[in-house]
Amino acid sequence: MGQLGFFDLSRRYEGLDGQNDPLATLAKLVPWETFRARLEAALVDHGPRTAAAARKSAAGRKPWDAVLMFKALVVQALYNLSDAQMEYQLRDRLSFMRFLGLGLEDRVPDATTLWLYREALARAGLVEQLFAAFDDYLRTQGYLAMGGQIVDATIVAAPKQRNHRDETAAIKRAETPAAWDAQPAKRRQKDTDARWTMKHGRSYYGYKNHIGMDRRHKLIRRYSVTDAARHDSQELAGLLDAGNTASDVWADSAYRSAEIEAELTARGLRSRSQRRAARNRPLSPREQQGNTTRSRVRARVEHVFGHQVTAMGGKLVRTIGIVRARMKIGMQNLAYNMSRFASLHRMAASTP
Repeated sequence: MGQLGFFDLSRRYEGLDGQNDPLATLAKLVPWETFRARLEAALVDHGPRTAAAARKSAAGRKPWDAVLMFKALVVQALYNLSDAQMEYQLRDRLSFMRFLGLGLEDRVPDATTLWLYREALARAGLVEQLFAAFDDYLRTQGYLAMGGQIVDATIVAAPKQRNHRDETAAIKRAETPAAWDAQPAKRRQKDTDARWTMKHGRSYYGYKNHIGMDRRHKLIRRYSVTDAARHDSQELAGLLDAGNTASDVWADSAYRSAEIEAELTARGLRSRSQRRAARNRPLSPREQQGNTTRSRVRARVEHVFGHQVTAMGGKLVRTIGIVRARMKIGMQNLAYNMSRFASLHRMAASTP
């Protein structure tokens, strides 16, 4: 087996381009440098020895480039990779190396470095700002929120906690069980933010990803992350996008109440929420037909959740605490929008 030469690597990359490498498309379409100022500012305040001001001397390895690390987190979200898996794939996959701008001779971020950088961004609460910045960019590219908006929520499961009844009661009171103070190692492994909820007769434990998307482009425009016990309707106000060009709001029956209907009307919006039957008052044939008609539109939000689950592995968040869950789920929403943007660009280019 001969030694790999420069032109051999170029031919490998040409082969990837011939197979429509999705990361190459993202590298070209997403304005990565526009995120730099926000990333570097957050890392100065929260990062692990990343700021030049925090370095006592110029000796030693230089800190990792902020944009390179952000791109690594995007790839993690797109492919649902752990830190250890990401380190391995960066060493092994040419498409990942090229996306981050690394050569065969370059060192790659290890698992600990990836964890530290993600922790820094999580503590800074930066993912919401990055998401909003990319949404602004989408609008400048002509992808305005159009056709009305669809709101919904999905449960993102977290590893179940095996707590005693008195410990669970203390957590619900926003208290730390007394026995945990003497066991800091145990305390670090306990998630006191996730909650149980019931859906279709089954119990789930974890968090919720609440999203508001536009009907036309199927891009997520607003989102929030809460514990799983939070009722969907309680997050509606923060999900509504005033910039949508249409006034219709589609939602399932969980979002239908007299108060919500009045609030939507006051905002100049038109409710398209599903109707639900009440005790001793079944839906009329006309109401059932209306629900069927609205469901055809509302089902588009399931395409978003379905893509996040099947293509991005978004069924489970293996983190502890809502700060990390917000980072994990927020990056998943941002990565979805980037992937969707690439798909919309490809469809537009193929339209005669």
